[in-house]
This record gives sequence, structure tokens and C-alpha cells, in this order.
Amino acid sequence: MKIAVAGKGGAGKTTVSGTLARSLARAGHDVLALDADANPMLGVSLGVGPEETDRLAAVRQAIDEGEMEHQRSVDELIEGCGTNAPDGVRLVVVSRIDRADPPCP
Repeated sequence: MKIAVAGKGGAGKTTVSGTLARSLARAGHDVLALDADANPMLGVSLGVGPEETDRLAAVRQAIDEGEMEHQRSVDELIEGCGTNAPDGVRLVVVSRIDRADPPCP
């Protein structure tokens, strides 16, 4: 099952996404939550805290700036740009890359 939450700013997308992800994980589903927001705050909603959320956003920024190598596979992306959140949710920050030619293989 794949669920996308979209809408205008301030509509509660992050809160709904975090609640939905944790509820599904508590019900026994494997949950991979992708935060693709330009201001990624899903980590806070999921309970990983602002420091870990900022760290994940910094990883994506470092890739965009060429300071880190882009991951070569989906599994590497999940590992390198992700963290474990409460209730068994895996959070991955995949916010946009601003460069038109990021250092991807």
C-alpha cells in the first residue's frame, strides 16, 4: 500500500502523515515514511526529535552540495538518509535536490 498526503501549506499534512504512519506501524504494517517537504519536519511529528530531523535534512543538503556521494540504490538511500522512529516507522528525508546536476552515479 502506498499513501501520499498533499495539500496547501499549513493544512496539517505533516501531523496527519505522522499519525497515520505510527498508527499503521502499531497495527503491524511495515511503514517507510518519506518526507519530501522543502521544510522536512515529519521527524518531529513521528517523535524522532528536532536534532535527528535536522541531521537528516543536512544529509540531503550535503548531497545536493556535492559534499557527500549520492546513494547508489534504494536500500542505500533508506540507510543513509533515514532513521528509525517510534512504533517501528522508518523515516527517510528525500527533500528536493536544488542542483540540476547533483553528483549522482
